[in-house]
Amino acid sequence: MSRSMDLSYILNHLGEDRERYFGAVAPPIVQSSIFAFPSVAKMREGFRDELGRHVYTRGNNPTVEILRRKVAALEGAQDCLMFGSGAAAMSAGAIACVSGGDHVVCVARPYSWTRAVLRDLLGRFGVTTTFVDGTDASNFESALTDRTRLIVLESPNSMTFEQQDLAAVATLARERGIRTLCDNSYATPLNQSPLALGIDLVAHSATKYLNGHSDVVAGALCGSAELIGQVFRGPYMTLGAILAPHDAWLMIRGLRTLPIRMQRIAATTAAVLDYLQAHPRVRHVYSPRASANPQLALTERQLHGASGLLTIELDAPDVAAIERFCDGLARFLMTVSWGGYESLAFPVCAVYPQDAPLHPAGALPLSLVRLSIGLEDADVLIADLEQGFARL
Repeated sequence: MSRSMDLSYILNHLGEDRERYFGAVAPPIVQSSIFAFPSVAKMREGFRDELGRHVYTRGNNPTVEILRRKVAALEGAQDCLMFGSGAAAMSAGAIACVSGGDHVVCVARPYSWTRAVLRDLLGRFGVTTTFVDGTDASNFESALTDRTRLIVLESPNSMTFEQQDLAAVATLARERGIRTLCDNSYATPLNQSPLALGIDLVAHSATKYLNGHSDVVAGALCGSAELIGQVFRGPYMTLGAILAPHDAWLMIRGLRTLPIRMQRIAATTAAVLDYLQAHPRVRHVYSPRASANPQLALTERQLHGASGLLTIELDAPDVAAIERFCDGLARFLMTVSWGGYESLAFPVCAVYPQDAPLHPAGALPLSLVRLSIGLEDADVLIADLEQGFARL
């Protein structure tokens, strides 16, 4: 976050320029696809700087621009681009950094669509990727080749929450002229500052905590003006995975409450974490702040605060028992995604056939259930989990 302005100013005032919009306290939704010019000369100026001017909403829209400025300031970045999803933001960041024949190093367990763009899409065009255990920074160095142009990080990841020493990896990459791209969705800009640690590009699934209300799918990519300009002129304008003005307006509204939402979620999560760590039917709790986390020291050094995402490994004899546990939950909604106001449960077994083994070869155990803690009271959520354990 930019230290030259306070958090409340960023969320409530930055970029809003109310005198331009009739003094409206809430910014307008500029629901226009195109913008007119008074002369050919002015139109020509617009085409020379579509990122800084308003020509066509596929490039720059006034409502989206307000949001861009806020998210950039939260990350301490010079600029930001907003996308139609977090996958689009990560994909654009990666595509902008590599050419055919280049090599990428990525953490071993990234978000599935990050893996897909690196391995499946870019792999079709001669880009190779090595996936490494990112908990040891030396593994990145061992995987480098003379064609490595990008290191992709996700710290923590969104299922088992492995972290990377961002400062160490950034130093390694900078010394060799390699760019770094980090998914910061779990932590939010309030709880982790990858750019301040030397990372080049920071992405978010803004669908999650930044929006916080489970009503917008969005992505953000933050970095220097130079790098963001390269992304804008390349994959952003080429692929057109933009955020609509109305969705940007909803995100601006969601951002207003980001600090108090995260404070409430962190406090509730701490209570739920204590309960789960002591429960006899929980074999393991995955969380950056779990007492058994081998990276707890890195958590304390690198994360400024807590999030609401954790995963439990149930002591269950079979998939049917896991289903009974999940089906017994009433306050936790069973669905994908995370980071909204409501508490959610995502059972890994749901993506497998019912008769699948608990421990598929080369995959996560089917006894894992990811929980996203929302804004409910801790005792309500704990009582709901008790219902599930009773059926287990």
